[in-house]
Amino acid sequence: MRLSLFITCYNDTLFPETGKAVVRVLERLGHEISFPYEQTCCGQMHWNTGYLKEAVPIIRHFVDVFRGAEAVVIPSSSCVAMIRDHYPKAAEASGDPSFIADVNALLPRVWEFSEFLVKKLGIEDVGAEFPHRVTYHASCHSLRGLELGDTPLRLLRNVKGLDLVELKNVDRCCGFGGTFAIKNADVSTEMLGEKLVSIQETQAEICTAVDNSCLMHIYGGLHRQGAGVKAMHIAEILASTGGVQ
Repeated sequence: MRLSLFITCYNDTLFPETGKAVVRVLERLGHEISFPYEQTCCGQMHWNTGYLKEAVPIIRHFVDVFRGAEAVVIPSSSCVAMIRDHYPKAAEASGDPSFIADVNALLPRVWEFSEFLVKKLGIEDVGAEFPHRVTYHASCHSLRGLELGDTPLRLLRNVKGLDLVELKNVDRCCGFGGTFAIKNADVSTEMLGEKLVSIQETQAEICTAVDNSCLMHIYGGLHRQGAGVKAMHIAEILASTGGVQ
């Protein structure tokens, strides 16, 4: 397939290795990757903060950029949840029939990265090797928005040499939630504290997830505690052929 990569704001700005890892995995599986340079943001930050009108031009731009894509692969469940849950609402509110039709046509072709591998391609073993002890954090959008379930875990279980350790209370939020962590800092910090305890109890070397936003929040706490645990997007693990890259 010819796949279009939407890298997301977080990854483009702070975690460029994630996008590179996605490309390595998909090319290793024989697919051609395109990266439309016109892409910007999915509009989630604006929409979730209440700037609905300001989000609409961003949403329209996303739809225009990826209109002809065979499939859009995104290494972020929160961005995919934004697209699936709120793009139809924005289109309906506009009253623009062509906008509504364009959104409805695009949605079936938008995939979260791990979901694309397992549910679209039917692949659970991507030929990765990662000889490290790893635990998996289920982000809220992946768990409740996209209902990925054990999809990412099925990929991790097939990584050669990886020791996957179950995370206690895996369904609990890490406390990030975008602007929630800023507006409700005390609550966010308490939630993070509980998550860090669970992670350290696993004695894992790596905490992984399908969202770098959660991992940024988690790693910040681990780093401040001097825990020695790294955070790594699942794409980077799946791209590895041995060792931490």
